[in-house]
Amino acid sequence: MGRRQKKTAEDAPVRRVALASAIGATIEWYDFFLYGTAAGLVFNRLFFPEGNPTAATLAAYATFAAGFVARPVGGLIFGHFGDRIGRKRMLVLTLLIMGVATFLIGLLPTYGQIGLWAPALLLVLRVVQGVGLGGEWGGAVLMAVEHAPHGRRGFFGSWPQVGVPAGLLLGTSAFTLLSLGLTDEQFLSWGWRVAFLFSAVLVAVGAYIRLQVLESPAFVRLSEARQEARVPFLELLRTHPRELVLGMGTRFAEGVSFNVYGVFIISYLVDTLGMSRTAALLCVSAAAVINCLLTPLFGSLSDRVGRRPVFGAGAGLFGLFALPSFLLLSTGQVAPAMLALVVTFGLVHPMMEATLASFWSELFDTRVRYSGLSFIYQFSGIFASGLTPIIATWLLSEGGGRPWLLAGYMAGAALLSVLCVLALRETYRANIFPEVEKTTRLRAGARPVR
Repeated sequence: MGRRQKKTAEDAPVRRVALASAIGATIEWYDFFLYGTAAGLVFNRLFFPEGNPTAATLAAYATFAAGFVARPVGGLIFGHFGDRIGRKRMLVLTLLIMGVATFLIGLLPTYGQIGLWAPALLLVLRVVQGVGLGGEWGGAVLMAVEHAPHGRRGFFGSWPQVGVPAGLLLGTSAFTLLSLGLTDEQFLSWGWRVAFLFSAVLVAVGAYIRLQVLESPAFVRLSEARQEARVPFLELLRTHPRELVLGMGTRFAEGVSFNVYGVFIISYLVDTLGMSRTAALLCVSAAAVINCLLTPLFGSLSDRVGRRPVFGAGAGLFGLFALPSFLLLSTGQVAPAMLALVVTFGLVHPMMEATLASFWSELFDTRVRYSGLSFIYQFSGIFASGLTPIIATWLLSEGGGRPWLLAGYMAGAALLSVLCVLALRETYRANIFPEVEKTTRLRAGARPVR
């Protein structure tokens, strides 16, 4: 067998795990970001009192942000049990939680039918979504990274990250198809519900796929050595405080970028600039396709040159392109808007997205890795992601519709992330299992259990 054939054969199980992680993550993010798309197009009209469109949009985005506030709770709960009893079980459970919440949103009555109960129930289900996703992301990432061979963690770890733009693409595509096939009245009356109810089918497929993969070998080694942390989060705070703080700082550019160009921008193009809903959704969808294609390429590049150069370049370019991109977007024309989103969301954003999984996984010991990843991503997500549509709406309003203040905020987030990346150590050559390998001798031929 040649070297290339041998490498392909060895990679086959890892590829299955990476693909399963990507598919599951896509479904989870479809559920989560479908809400973000609907917040600026549907919920602001159907679930809040009429009279002030800006206030209704802000209220809808506030419920969107509530999901991000709930995500650290899910991260702590499922991170604890993921570090204690395994990654795989948490992945299946969180997928089911997300799917049920999304399906129920599709059945909710509107404000015109039940009054204030409508936004209240919407908020509750959004919080449930947040708890589910808060536990899912860390597990999906670790299943890919901890199965990956040394020197290829960036590539395989990028596959769950493909699920982020892919989930957004599924959500925007669903609304695009419904918009093309239905009148505005039909879309607002019942069409939007179809996208949420379809989640039940996706979750069934995702749960089946995730049940087929093996438990993470890193956790199996830890379990065989009986070295699980008793209270992973407390040990995390004691042993990795610097990585936690700086890791959250790196997250700002990526979170602001995604939620400006992937979530907020749809409402901005449609409600502020008067672009058709279909055209706005197509612009975001096109950029998301490119994002999906480039994410594994940048993940592979980080295996060659390091996590810091790739992530740092993405964060820096995000800040540099903030103002030029909004000058193009503010024309309200499809071609300039498409160009702006393809460059920023399609090309620049995946430089950051691709390296998050491997970079952060390599910062933490196996005993607290699930908790560490989840805490960085979910706690910083409250400010870097959840509040971004609200902040963007407010800054544009304060700037009289001009993008100067918003562009300044985006550049500030980029600068913070670049500084934090520079302060962190390079990790792409790190051994992510040292504490187990030094303290236990594994049985010959031991295999990961299901």
